[in-house]
Amino acid sequence: MLTATNIIKSYGTLPVLRGVDIHIAKGEIVSIVGSSGAGKSTLLHILGTLDKADQGSVSLKGQRIEELGGRKLSAFRNKNVGFVFQFHHLLPEFTALENVCIPGWIAGDKKKEITEKAVNLLTSLGLSNRLENKPQQLSGGEQQRVAVARALINTPSIIMADEPTGNLDSTNAKELHRLFIDLRDKFDQTFLIVTHNEELAQMSDRILHMKDGRIIS
Repeated sequence: MLTATNIIKSYGTLPVLRGVDIHIAKGEIVSIVGSSGAGKSTLLHILGTLDKADQGSVSLKGQRIEELGGRKLSAFRNKNVGFVFQFHHLLPEFTALENVCIPGWIAGDKKKEITEKAVNLLTSLGLSNRLENKPQQLSGGEQQRVAVARALINTPSIIMADEPTGNLDSTNAKELHRLFIDLRDKFDQTFLIVTHNEELAQMSDRILHMKDGRIIS
């Protein structure tokens, strides 16, 4: 599903990634752990096409990312990568349903079909009674589930999550853990997760440990 080879990245004179290789199979849940400053989020952003490596190659579903640019890269990202962040990044002026629909609308899919799919996703995540609520009317756990539904709306090849439980209490964090497992079991969904949460990491199929810009185990 995802392959990266010799990923190198610096910001100015500061080296952040020092030659990272990674391989993720379809249907895997892989967690990346390590101390702050190890390069975890930078790696995730490069693999998710939000940032560019100084050197190295990233291939997603057989497509070399470095061969894409501009609108083609944006369209590829929108179709193939779903994102879940620590802070939900929901648009406050839109309802839960509208927030979930937005990536589908950007992709140019039919509005009726996207709306129906968004309703089904939110219902499956236990939010059928929250469709018309705006983010400020939702709890932290509910907002994160809306963000997960938004990440799923275009049936992405992989979901990349950056500290997805970092802003949640322990109860909501455990619910999100179970949700990821359920999505993998039901839909063979692939996940790459950056986390400090040891419980979430232990539920993954594999744990990659990063230190000083390298994967050490």
